[in-house]
Amino acid sequence: MVQLYNLHPFGSQQVVPCKLEPERFCGGGRDALFVAAGCKVEAFTVAGQELCQPRCAFSTLGRVLRLAYSEAGDYLVAIEEKNKATFLRAYVNWRNKRTENSRVCIRMIGHNVEGPFSGAFRDQMYIVEMPLSEAPLCISCCPVKGDLLVGCTNKLVLFSLKYQIIDEEFSLLDFERSLVIHIDNITPVEISFCVGYVAVMSDLEVLILKLESGPKNGERVHHHPHKTNDQMRWTEEGISNEISQLESDFVICQKPLELLGEKSEQSGLSVTLESTGLADEKRKYSHFQHLLYRRFAPDISSYGLSDDIKLHSLQLLPIYQTGPLTSDGKNLSQEKELLSLFCFFSLPHVGYLYMVVKSVELMSVYQYPEKSQQAVLTPQFLHVITSNNLQCFTVRCSAAAAREEDPYMDTTLKIDYSNTYKTAKTQSCIHLLSEAHLLVRAALMDASQLEPGEKAELLEAFKESCGHLGDCYSRLDSQHSHLTLPYYKMSGLSMAEVLGRMDWTVEDGLQKYEKGLIFYINHSLYENLDEELSEELAAKVVQMFYVAEPKQVPHILCSPSMKNINPLTAMSYLRKLDTSGFSSILVTLTKAAVALKMGDLDMHRNEMKSHSEMKFVCGFILEPRLLIQQKKGQIVPTELALYLKETQPGLLVASVLGLQKNNKIGIEEADSFFKVLCAKDEDTTPQLLVDFWEAQIVACLPDVLLQELFFKLTSQYIWRLSKRQPPDTTPLRTSEDLINACSHYGLIYPWVHVLISSDSSADKNYTEDLSKLQSLVCGPSFDIASIIPFLEPLSEDTIAGLSVHVLCRTRLKEYEQCIDILLERCPEAVIPYANHELKEENRTLWWKKLLPELCQRIKCGGDKYQLYLSSLKETLSIVAVELELKDFMNVLPEDGTAAFFLPYLLYCSRKKSLT
Repeated sequence: MVQLYNLHPFGSQQVVPCKLEPERFCGGGRDALFVAAGCKVEAFTVAGQELCQPRCAFSTLGRVLRLAYSEAGDYLVAIEEKNKATFLRAYVNWRNKRTENSRVCIRMIGHNVEGPFSGAFRDQMYIVEMPLSEAPLCISCCPVKGDLLVGCTNKLVLFSLKYQIIDEEFSLLDFERSLVIHIDNITPVEISFCVGYVAVMSDLEVLILKLESGPKNGERVHHHPHKTNDQMRWTEEGISNEISQLESDFVICQKPLELLGEKSEQSGLSVTLESTGLADEKRKYSHFQHLLYRRFAPDISSYGLSDDIKLHSLQLLPIYQTGPLTSDGKNLSQEKELLSLFCFFSLPHVGYLYMVVKSVELMSVYQYPEKSQQAVLTPQFLHVITSNNLQCFTVRCSAAAAREEDPYMDTTLKIDYSNTYKTAKTQSCIHLLSEAHLLVRAALMDASQLEPGEKAELLEAFKESCGHLGDCYSRLDSQHSHLTLPYYKMSGLSMAEVLGRMDWTVEDGLQKYEKGLIFYINHSLYENLDEELSEELAAKVVQMFYVAEPKQVPHILCSPSMKNINPLTAMSYLRKLDTSGFSSILVTLTKAAVALKMGDLDMHRNEMKSHSEMKFVCGFILEPRLLIQQKKGQIVPTELALYLKETQPGLLVASVLGLQKNNKIGIEEADSFFKVLCAKDEDTTPQLLVDFWEAQIVACLPDVLLQELFFKLTSQYIWRLSKRQPPDTTPLRTSEDLINACSHYGLIYPWVHVLISSDSSADKNYTEDLSKLQSLVCGPSFDIASIIPFLEPLSEDTIAGLSVHVLCRTRLKEYEQCIDILLERCPEAVIPYANHELKEENRTLWWKKLLPELCQRIKCGGDKYQLYLSSLKETLSIVAVELELKDFMNVLPEDGTAAFFLPYLLYCSRKKSLT
């Protein structure tokens, strides 16, 4: 929210008497002001309420074009022009400039000072000249490190602040040209630099980069120019950074464009880093990342750029936080931590504020009622000089930075704190409290400015202000009543304490509850606060919602915080809803749950008979807490869920499935619910959970979840079969039910039935698990390869285990191995197996594999001779149909009895004439 003040919030103003008309000016920290006019700079002392007094003055080489001050290093830097040439000079130790004619030393950047001359620099102002190959256009000083960034055409030059140590008591401020940032096709109008963050602005473009350090732990860094991996050039979409004149009659103008984060690499601006520091020193910045690119459209009514569209007032604003306090009220560290960083720039009629640390996002847009000339951003206000006024806007910098530290806080509103207004209901009182809240929070972020013990007092004041603001918004029926919730949360008050602050007196026989309080209580009851209200407070809450929002009464009664409410009281309000015409499936389910608490099973059964199962499922989806609640992060089944487990398990499984499909409960939460419900540990799977997994399969979930379910079910089926462990409850669905209900459970192959029926000693208690496992393997969706490693516990010594192993090998097309196994273990299943599996491209196995195997085993005789013989006859009948006479004769054994094979040979020879 942005608030425009009609009057600026300054306590006083002063007129600074200058000898010449000011051309450039800048602040000099907390106690100085610099004013440049012509070839002279005047410094004024600014201290409290006293008038500004002249401090010193010094001459410059030429007319001052740009002026900037760095608090780190306490130096002034200027771009000066003389005889159409520009110079970059830093004025150091200016506080020792006594008179305008005092002696001044001049030295070049990087030149060592000899011992005999060092005394001259100690007690007088000296100038550091920084030569550049191209004319400097703009400058910016890092407010933290004091490094200097200089903008030139198509590049930026970084001078790192350093000190030459002269002796133990004196060091000389100096600079080192450490980095050149090449940016093709851009002429910087303004730049801003802060702890590695670089903002560059041309007439219509803004680019923000973050310079990053090289490898750590002593790893060597090569000082060659570093380029981005993806130098984005002109793309098919036509991204470019300049206005190109193709013909004398045509001008191509770029569209407005905003690119945030990594997407800003597509700006079309080529950025390259060139290290220029000494080779033996550690490279400070070795690579960078793009943060923001913003381009505005020019006025196409003329070829030149109008002042109505040019950008101005580029600024990076850091927000700091110092280290935490110890138990004795002292800071653990005085080093400031960059909590957040904001970038501001402005067009003549609109300003833009971005957050650029952690995430890049547009925070606010400021519309000016008049054309702006210049703007300055501070943590609390935006000051704008317009054509006729000085205007002041509130900003969200401190609030947004505080929210980065505490995501639950809301500090977007308005400056005077007082307990006088804690019972007031007016918007003006809320305004005062809100502004006070913001300033207290901003003060808390920088503990270095606090005396010992002040932070604890401020924290208490902050919480108290939050409580008062929550009280105000809870009593107001306005569009901002929802702010009751965040302010009460920040106050640290419990729900019972908040309810204790309410005025429960009834006026004119009617009790009125405002939206803010209802909003807070409603949201708090939906959260897992692990706070149980007393019987008295719970009764007041249900009364409150019955009057204000009767539709919410069933939801409120399902909250764990309302556990202590008298069941008779709850039932009376639910019956009132019935008589008032508000009858719904949710009311019915809530009445059934309350009836269980009362011990009235007849009432419970009557309520559960009043609707269909599908409607009850819809009711549980509307209010999952009827079945599942959480206490201290743990899932707890309700009393109703425990009762349904015994009486209507099918409804329970269908309801939890409905919750999952509607994203009311996660997969792992649902699994945990059934394990807790059935009092099973993590290593034991109850049958009700297996029923739930099977229901999920039938519900046709996405493929990603499907394979996971297949794994869970097959693992459980295999474990039970291998351990000969029957289910703990009767399964809700049989294998036949599952086959008929969905395609994922396939029809079991006929030869499997032959194989299973050959085992007369099979245990009937495990047939369902075996059939379900066989059906899954026969289904079209099952990934057979994934189950092979888990088949080891299922022994092939049993027919049940053998059937699963042969099924899996068959699905993997290992037909010859399966034929060998069946011939050995169950010859009567060989022909059904071959009829079902040896088709099309696998049909040749009839005479290439099955026929010779049978002939060989018949020769060996044995107790399975007759089974092999009958299988051979059926095999010969099939082969005689499939092959021509010549081919048929070639596959017959050479040492076979002619009389035995003659009928099949005759049939094969007559086959063609018969057809």
